[in-house]
Parts: sequence; C-alpha cells; structure tokens
Amino acid sequence: MNTMSIIIVNWNTRAILLDCLDSIAAHPPSRSYDVWVVDNASSDGSVAAVRERYPYVQVIENAENRGFAAANNQAIEASRGDYVLLLNSDTIVHAQALDHMARFLDVHHRVGVVGACLLNADGTLQPSWSAFPSFWSELLGRNIRSRSPYRTRDGSAAYSVDWVGGAALMIRREVIEQVGVLDEGYFMYSEETDWCFRARRAGWEICYLPKATIVHLGGQSSKKASARMKAELYRSKIRFYTKHYGRRQAYVLSLTLRLVLHGKALFEKISGRAEAYHDLRLLTRALSVPHLH
Repeated sequence: MNTMSIIIVNWNTRAILLDCLDSIAAHPPSRSYDVWVVDNASSDGSVAAVRERYPYVQVIENAENRGFAAANNQAIEASRGDYVLLLNSDTIVHAQALDHMARFLDVHHRVGVVGACLLNADGTLQPSWSAFPSFWSELLGRNIRSRSPYRTRDGSAAYSVDWVGGAALMIRREVIEQVGVLDEGYFMYSEETDWCFRARRAGWEICYLPKATIVHLGGQSSKKASARMKAELYRSKIRFYTKHYGRRQAYVLSLTLRLVLHGKALFEKISGRAEAYHDLRLLTRALSVPHLH
C-alpha cells in the first residue's frame, strides 16, 4: 500500500499547530505515514511544544523564515512517502479525510493532485479550488470557481479543477519527480497554483474531493504581518503571470494593478482617510515584473 508523508509548515502558530497534530493523531490514515513539521524560526515555543507532545514527529527547525514553498521543499526532499500531503498548521483533520484522499489516488491513476473540502470554523464551505488566473480574475481579485464532474470508479462525487488550495493538498511523489518541487521564488501565495499548472501541463489531472473534509481556520500566520503579506500576494501574482503567460502580459497586468492602487489611494486621501498611502510604495514595488531564469 502506498505510504504518506504529512508536511506542516509553522510560523508562530503554536496552539493551533498542536490542535492540528492532535486531529491527525485522533484521525490517522490507515496506512504507513510520517509527520513532518518545518518551523520557520518561530519565537512562541512551537518547536519545544511539538517535541514534548509528539516526539515521533520529524521536526526541521529553521533559523530564519524561509517561506512556505522553501520550507515544504525541505520536508518533501527529506521524506519518503509515496503521497505527500501539504497541510496548513491552522487545520483540523476530520475522520477518514486523509484516507479518502489517499484512496482516491490509489484508484485514479491519472490524478496527480487531490484537494480536500475545506470548511470554515462554523462548518460552512470554504472554496478551495479555482480556475487558473486570467487577466480579469487577477485585476478584480476574484477566483473563478470553475469545476466539472469527474467520473469516479465508485460513483462518489469528485470534480476536475485547475488547481486546489495548498492548505490540504495531496500530490503523488511521482508527480514531484516529474515536474519538480515547489517554486521557491514564491515566498507565499500562488505556489500551489504554479505546482498544479505544471502538473496539468505534464498531463496529470487535478481533482477536488468533497467527502474529504478538513477545517481550515485561515490566515493565522499572515494576520501577524498583513501589509507585508498583501505585498507578497501581489508579488506572487506577477511572478505566476510572468512565468506562465510571458513578460508582456505580466507588464500589462502590473501596470493596470498599479493604476488601481493609486486610484484607491487617491480616493482614500480625498475621503480624508490616508491609510491607503501608508503601504502604497510597498505594494507597488511588489508589482515589479521579475527576471526569471
């Protein structure tokens, strides 16, 4: 039976990280698995707490915040599971969720990536799939929740999608070996979109699985540095566009987003609320089109 490696990246989310590990211990997969926590230089005692409560968890302790992609890659390269599960520290695993995802890959051999059904803390749906970015979706800041029914072997519900969220994403190691690990040029945001884009381009199918339910609290690390995280979001959008759609289209998107930001800042100033100007330089700098090798 195919084995599983569960990878959790942490940055100063000690309490909810322990809750996440508690949920895995309460609802473990029924196959051989290992758990990895990659800590990005937390200062809240996360590493000591994990080692005390869960000594069997493999911990990678970084001296600096290396970002989501680079930290995941550390554990991806150190682990050996046939299936690799990226799991956010602010998630709570429900019963059989991990088994549902793994069994789906066991049976559907052309599916390279499967995403869980994410729920908010109150049990409502948190959409965790989308179509690949377009100019208008990026300009409007709205994901297009496009999906189509996927024909399953047992008739259960599943959907073919372009990409699934990295809060609970399971990928075959075979896919990683073919398309590579996460692009570390993304500090955070868009790295899972990029990964799924590369997998789809290599001929793999991406699926969203409603019966694999996992609670995702959302944004627990990014809340600690909101202005910087918004800048990282913009930087990631432009990097994805440059990498996959070309520099010309990336320049057009960058220019348009800059105009929108300046327009919003001017409106704030006219309205007597100057807050938008405080982060304008940071955000516009993040929209620079990178030179990719």
